[in-house]
Parts: sequence; structure tokens; C-alpha cells
Amino acid sequence: MPRPGIFPVPPKGPGYYSVWDHLTDQCRPAAPKSGYAPFAINAWPFFDADWRYVEGISQQDRTTVEQFKRMHLNDCLMLSVGGEFWIRYSNENNSRLRQDENDYALTHVRQYADLWYSDSLRLFGEFVWADSFGEELPPVPPDVDRGDILNMFVDVNLGEIAGSPVYARAGRQELLYGSQRLVTPLPWANKRNSFDGVKIFRQGKHWDFDAFLTKFVPPQANDFDSADDNQTFAGAWLTHRPKKGETRDFYYLLYDNDNVAAPLGFTKSPFQTHTIGSRWAGDQDGLLWDFEGALQFGEQGNNDLFAGMGTAGVGRRFSDSFLSPTFWMYYDYASGDNDLTDGNAHTFNQQFPFGHYYMGWMDLVGRQNIHDVNAHLYLYPTKATTVWLQYHHFWLAESQDALYNAGGVPYRIDPTGAAGTDVGDEIDLVLNFHLTKYSDILVSYNKLFGGSYLQATSGPNAAVDAETLYLIFQQRW
Repeated sequence: MPRPGIFPVPPKGPGYYSVWDHLTDQCRPAAPKSGYAPFAINAWPFFDADWRYVEGISQQDRTTVEQFKRMHLNDCLMLSVGGEFWIRYSNENNSRLRQDENDYALTHVRQYADLWYSDSLRLFGEFVWADSFGEELPPVPPDVDRGDILNMFVDVNLGEIAGSPVYARAGRQELLYGSQRLVTPLPWANKRNSFDGVKIFRQGKHWDFDAFLTKFVPPQANDFDSADDNQTFAGAWLTHRPKKGETRDFYYLLYDNDNVAAPLGFTKSPFQTHTIGSRWAGDQDGLLWDFEGALQFGEQGNNDLFAGMGTAGVGRRFSDSFLSPTFWMYYDYASGDNDLTDGNAHTFNQQFPFGHYYMGWMDLVGRQNIHDVNAHLYLYPTKATTVWLQYHHFWLAESQDALYNAGGVPYRIDPTGAAGTDVGDEIDLVLNFHLTKYSDILVSYNKLFGGSYLQATSGPNAAVDAETLYLIFQQRW
């Protein structure tokens, strides 16, 4: 799977890779292989989990989970099954930058089955039940989806190009590309993003290519999810890996949304955006880098749209040092609009982003009309424990445009620009404890210290500061 930005470099070599390893005094020569991430949040879809390594393990030496992967039913049929239980407790003070407390729990269960007929045909299906308990504010749409299809598609092998197979996929599917700044399944959400449509893709040693045409599938709390015919999402994505550790992405995205929305009194949709971008990321001799930029044009309401985003990050890993630290420094920018009435629009549309990962765990800032200088430090007190420290300093790109949350919804604005641009500073502390090979506990404390812009736009039920505490337990199988 493609590396995200801010990627850590975990320690290697002999050690205890889970809490269970510590308790049973099982020192492993290296990190155990798994199709799942050793972290409470698994970014990639289950249909991209790589279980090929189990073919080299005898049946009696496989874990219970591994015994249900790549089961050969006969010479042509192969079946894998698995899933996840996840519960997230949230305690939010001044939730959503309102003067409200929100103390609640989110849970979901996912179950999938993956059937292959040789390398010619594949059928993948995944069920999800997502629910919310105790929310004092109205749940956001991804919080609740009681019994639905997350993925249901067919892959057909169309042949080979340069020695690698080309597949066509049709049906409901998650989409994940590049850094996930613009296209992600949204693994933080209780119910992940799904799309109905078709895709053609090839994955090779050095070159990957995808082209897709889909409709977004919004979650429905108590009804069966169906595609929104007013939201078309399509694109082409080319990835080049010239050598190990280095990735180059080139992409085009089309997002056409005919739904009408005018939050805070100004039109944000309908819109049609065309996004052209590129990314270069990698590591060499302890030096890490991650650069991405995109230009966007199209229409927003009756306005012509021209916007852009850019990110630049450099880091350093110290694998042989105490706590095996990895350090990153980033600057993120997304354009805003300095005049909402002149017939032109310049606010970048963030598409379907993994904002929680990049723009702070408070989910109060999106990749629209923003500057963000941020620093990240990963530490590994043990091979079973990940510590992730973040600091963000936010300010608006344009004072007359809005502040947008992680979902791209504008929720604070001063059209005069008199409130300035200083949004504030955020700190995030994330601790992940890898309990067993397939289970984790994550604890996160996060606080936003509001700046002069939030102070000037505060008022009845509009807060300046906010803080959250998250507790997550996940079990996969």
C-alpha cells in the first residue's frame, strides 16, 4: 500500500512486539508478519491486506486468524474471511468549538469474505454495523450506519501488460490513493467511505496505474445505503517507484457535486472540480521527505474556481538511538478566497481527505483556506508501544473566507476580515499499545488553544478553546 505522509520508521530487530510477547517472554527475531497494521487504526481496506506470507507457514504453525486466510477449497478456489470489532470512547470539551460537552461511544463491527477463482475472478464482500451511544450533539453522518454493505465488488483479470495483470473492478468499493490527503477510506470514521462504480488497475514492480469512475455512497443511519447520483467522483492515478523507499505520484481527479449547499449563507455547491497534482516522497540514509502539490479549477455555483494546495515535509529517523525517534517538520497550505462576491472562487476543495491524520486530531481544521506549520515526533519506548506527539500552528490563508472543519464544512467566518487570521495552536498526544498480534488500545489527548481569530468570532455557544480525550480498543480476526 502507498505510504502516507508523516510516516514513522518503527524499530526492527529482536524484541517483544506486543504486550502478550512481554507477558509470555516471547522475544521475536523480527516483527511478526501480518496482513493488518500493528496500530488501532488500519488505513488500508481489508481487500488490500496482504496475506500471501501464510502460504509459507505450515497449517499447524499458523495462528487462528491465519488459518482463515487463503484457504484453498480446491485447485481453483481460494477463500479468506476476517473482520474487526472497534469501540471508541470520546470525551469532548467545547465539542465542535461550541460550548457543549459531548461524552459518547462509537462502535462498529466489520465482517468480510474474499473468494478467488484462480487469478481470473474475485468476489469480495464486506458488511458493517456502526452505531453511536450517548452523543449529546447530533451524530455526524459517518457515526451511525446500522447494517450495510461497505464493499461488494467483482474483479476480472483482463490480461497482462509488461508482465503484470490488469484487473477491472465493478461494484461498491473503498478508494485509497497516494498520501490520502485527497482520497481516503477515512479510517478514523466509524463508517468508512464507499463508492459505487468501476475501476481498471494494474500494479507492477515499478509502475502502478488506476482509472476509476464512481458515485459517492453517503451513510444512512437506518436505511440501506445507495449511491448519490448527484456526486460523481472519477480520476486517473499513476505511481512510479524508481527504487525502494521512493514514490512519485501523478494524478487527475474529477469531483462533480450537483447538490445545493449554502452553509453560513454563501454557496459551496453545486460544484465541479478538476484537480491535477503530484507527490514525491521517500527515505534514504535516515533522511525523510514528502512533497505534494495540486492545482484545481472548475466551477462553484455561478463562480469560476481556481485554487491550489501544497505541502512540504522533511524528517529524520534515528533507528539506532534511544527510543528510535522519527522527527518530521511540515508546512501545509490550501488556498482561500479573499472576496466571496466577485464571481471567482479560490477556496481549495479537499475532495475526500484523511484530515484527522494530517490537520490535528481535534478535527477542527480542514485542508481549505489554511496555513499549518506542524511538527511530529514518534517514539518507541518498547517495540509494542508507539508514542506520537504533534504540534500545529494554524492561521487562515484569507481573513474574509471561513474556517473549515475536517469534513470541509465552514463553521466560523468574519466577512469583513477584521477578526484576522490567527486560528491558534493544537497539541496532540497519541499512545498506541499493541496488545496482541491482532488487537490494540489507543489513547489520545488533544487540545486547541484558540487564537485571536477564534476569540473575535466567539459568542453565544461559540467557544475559543477545546480539548478531547479518545480511548480506542480494536480486535481484528
